Amino acid sequence: MFAAYAARIDRDQPLSGLELGERPEPEARSGWTTVNVKAASLNHHDLWSLRGVGLGEESLPMILGCDAAGVDEDGNEVVIHSVIGQSGHGVGPEEPRTILTERYQGTFAEKVTVPSWNVLPKPKELSFEEAACLPTAWLTAYRMLFTNAGVRPGDSVLVQGAGGGVATAAIVLGAAAGLRVLATSRDEAKRARAVELGAEGAYEPGERLPRRVDAVIETVGAATWSHSVKSLKPGGTLVISGATSGPNPKAAELNRIFFLELKVVGSTMGGKDELEDLLSFCAARGVRPVIDSVLPLDRAREGFEKMAGGDLFGKVVLTV
Repeated sequence: MFAAYAARIDRDQPLSGLELGERPEPEARSGWTTVNVKAASLNHHDLWSLRGVGLGEESLPMILGCDAAGVDEDGNEVVIHSVIGQSGHGVGPEEPRTILTERYQGTFAEKVTVPSWNVLPKPKELSFEEAACLPTAWLTAYRMLFTNAGVRPGDSVLVQGAGGGVATAAIVLGAAAGLRVLATSRDEAKRARAVELGAEGAYEPGERLPRRVDAVIETVGAATWSHSVKSLKPGGTLVISGATSGPNPKAAELNRIFFLELKVVGSTMGGKDELEDLLSFCAARGVRPVIDSVLPLDRAREGFEKMAGGDLFGKVVLTV
């Protein structure tokens, strides 16, 4: 079957390890389900995998891709939850939690096999392309907002780095849930797009906001950390799920954190129940993922280059 896979690890030039070509079809195994992939979406996790983060040389070649929607062996339209091992379903009960492609072949292929427990019905309201955007970036944003930030309708939220997959999802989901969303981006066009998607205002990184916020959604890391901390109300919550600009900010702002009793919460992906809720929320409220571009699988390299260069707003989707 045709697939996009990591053939080599290169920390400095990750795309040099990306290859497109034939790979063996997945083998049937007890408790697992094979899905014919219709659409899959890119995540920064795929780039990190090519750099060797969470993926070792001993596991190569590894088909990349965490997210997918497709048709299962019984003809049902389904969405894949990409966290493997947290439940004990389909894998050993002692197996640690991993994301698809860290130990098992991924979704950038004509077929993928996952534990049957990891397959959810796709709402008829969502296309395959839309559904394929949800299990990683959009699920991460959903958990950050509604589980870990604990915000309620009417609360204010700052989303750093509009344009990235998680940040874009947080803007759309937050606005749909009645939150007062502010956003930042270095790019003027991305700031304008954030407002179109429901943000009350969009600002340059580090710019003084019109008011402090109840929560900050942080995926940028070092470059925006100080601004994130300074933007919170006393008792506010900073939720972080990534650090694309680096993990070591110049100033940790510890004095401000303890004096204002701020909360800093780490957040990673989300559970199957949260993905079910997210799918239902999107179907019921008419919320749709923001898609930057749709490419056939044989043009996956273009999608990777687009994501690596930061020249996108929303998700890149590959179709099979």
